[in-house]
Amino acid sequence: MLKVENINKSFKEKEVLKDISFEIKKNSIVGLLGPNGAGKTTLMRIIVGFYSASNGKILWDGKKVDTRSEKHKSRIGYLPENNPLYMNLTGGEYLEYISELKQISKEEIKEEIFKVAQQCGIQNVLSQQIETLSKGYKQRVGLAAALLGDPKILILDEPTSGLDPNQIIEIRDLIKGLSKNKMILISTHILPEAREICERLIIINRGEIALNEETKKIKNLEKKFVELTA
Repeated sequence: MLKVENINKSFKEKEVLKDISFEIKKNSIVGLLGPNGAGKTTLMRIIVGFYSASNGKILWDGKKVDTRSEKHKSRIGYLPENNPLYMNLTGGEYLEYISELKQISKEEIKEEIFKVAQQCGIQNVLSQQIETLSKGYKQRVGLAAALLGDPKILILDEPTSGLDPNQIIEIRDLIKGLSKNKMILISTHILPEAREICERLIIINRGEIALNEETKKIKNLEKKFVELTA
């Protein structure tokens, strides 16, 4: 279980996150909702270790961790909103490159790429240059890269942004399948999507948690979201 405890973050004199606390249990999907500028991406980057919190801590199974440590980072698969792919590489070349960055041994790279390619349904496009792929397949390649090294948690920032309706359904189904063996934290602006795939929803507004509740217990999510983020 990953636990976020009393996280605060300020950039100079601007307070971006205020006393954020929640937890993510095994084999579950938690949705992070909020208007632009609410602090969702900053929070994700703190969990990943890109930013340091001003105050507060991150715990794995009850133990405080250094989010800058390699051990912590090896537990996390991260797909940022702007999927940072190298368009001049093939899907296979890109996954090999990411495997090397993650310090996966040369003997295991081929097997790792085969496994994540199967999970994400990209076996048939590994030899294609990434720039020739559809947006949906580019997202799949990004997800495959996040899965390399078998992380315990996936952190996905707006993973269906810019996709067409069919691609959204495909990526949504893929994420639901991955949650059988992973903890997943996903930020999204698409309320029906959040309601469809997340077991728990956290609404952040102006850097504070406005709601943290099981999805099935939230009545009229759209109305509640408007009320809490006005």
